[in-house]
Amino acid sequence: MNPTTGLNRLYWKISATLLLVLALLGVGYLLITSYTARRYLQEVNQRLYGGIARQLVKETQPLVNGQPDTAATHDIMHSMMVINPSVEVYLLDTEGEIIDYVVPNKSVKLERVSLGPVRKFISSEGQAFVLGDDPKNPEVKNAFSAAPIIEDGKLTGYAYIILASEEQAAVTSHLFGSYMLKLGADMFFMALVIALAIGLIAIGLITRNLRRIVERVRRFKEGDYNVRIPEKDKGELALLADTFNEMADKIEENIKQLKSMDRLRQELIANVSHDLRTPLALVQGYIETLLMKEDSLQPEERRKYLEIVLDSSEKLSRLVAQLFEYSKLETDQIQPEKEPFLLSELAQDVFVKYQILAREKNIEIRLDAPPELPLVFADVALVERVLQNLMDNALKFTPPGGSVAIQLKNRPKGVEIRISDTGPGIPESEQSHIFERYRKSTSVENKKVGTGLGLAIVKKILEIHNAAIQVQSKPGQGAAFWFMLPAYQQ
Repeated sequence: MNPTTGLNRLYWKISATLLLVLALLGVGYLLITSYTARRYLQEVNQRLYGGIARQLVKETQPLVNGQPDTAATHDIMHSMMVINPSVEVYLLDTEGEIIDYVVPNKSVKLERVSLGPVRKFISSEGQAFVLGDDPKNPEVKNAFSAAPIIEDGKLTGYAYIILASEEQAAVTSHLFGSYMLKLGADMFFMALVIALAIGLIAIGLITRNLRRIVERVRRFKEGDYNVRIPEKDKGELALLADTFNEMADKIEENIKQLKSMDRLRQELIANVSHDLRTPLALVQGYIETLLMKEDSLQPEERRKYLEIVLDSSEKLSRLVAQLFEYSKLETDQIQPEKEPFLLSELAQDVFVKYQILAREKNIEIRLDAPPELPLVFADVALVERVLQNLMDNALKFTPPGGSVAIQLKNRPKGVEIRISDTGPGIPESEQSHIFERYRKSTSVENKKVGTGLGLAIVKKILEIHNAAIQVQSKPGQGAAFWFMLPAYQQ
């Protein structure tokens, strides 16, 4: 789907939603305004005419011995209704029962009035806004006026006057409804037009930024991995833009890693094919020789050929093991299982293992490990692999009569281990490259058989321990490699 078409649909969907919300808000506004206005009119009516019940009691004695004085009170009640036809006059006993009334149409439906609102009104002296029962309309509450009737200092009943009769309520409701309809329609239409215009402008601004973001996402999809959403185009969608930028950075980083892994794969294929060719050719050649000269070979020659085949196969085995080990380190498939241990004990084990090989090559090995070294926190097996690779490297380049030293030193932040030899040394121009995979020294003195992976494996193992390998060497003065492992914090 065209991104522009999709954004236009989104724009109109949001606009339609906004219109619906505004319509619902308008209806809610009318209902709330109508209810509030009705309450306001009732309160005004009660404040204006709330004293007529007291006036009725003052002008006449509505009850005599607890019974209505019909002749006297009805004349006054009728006079009040002539002046204000909207009122309905009731006489209540002390329990709230209606004992007499003067109302239009005689359509009284209640026999009793709740006295709670009546007492509250009287106690506030007519100042509190209280709605009471409407005997002609039991389902609604209405504004009223009330006053106690006292005989000989004793409460005998109440005068209870509804201030808006049923007929008045019907008329005012119709007029009020017509007024509110006109007022509400006008206000609602104006508010709707203004709010809708503002909303459409705001939605347009938001979708404009969204269109810019979509355009950059499309470019990223088509292969422009450098594209990002600039600060000026983020607008109200800053969170979305920042999320895209972070995602793009991550994807670009992953792509670079994949390209690096692809280069590594190609290098592995090239180097493996090269490194495997020589020992495989030797194995194949000598096996063919053994087969061709099976009857003419002397036992000494046969043994010599078999030893060459065995040596070549061992080199193949070591090469394949190193290739697998380095590929796992390169792809983060090996994670260190750290534990506290004594580095001096591990160094002693390595020292003992390499003594036989050193004696065969007429090389002296020394171990200098001071007592009371602290525990270190690392993966024992991986650290042992580091020491083995460094020892293999030292013995390989040290000539007969030379020496290799293993030194451990206590440092403020851990234990330093140094392996040095008396070999031909490493030219300064090559020292920064010796830890790269398949990188071998090009000096004539150092042309030894090897895969070029030993020091690269050392570097990778120490990197996953957050440690670094250092080298110090000068041609003709040997080489020294050292690193430090952190002390175990108990």
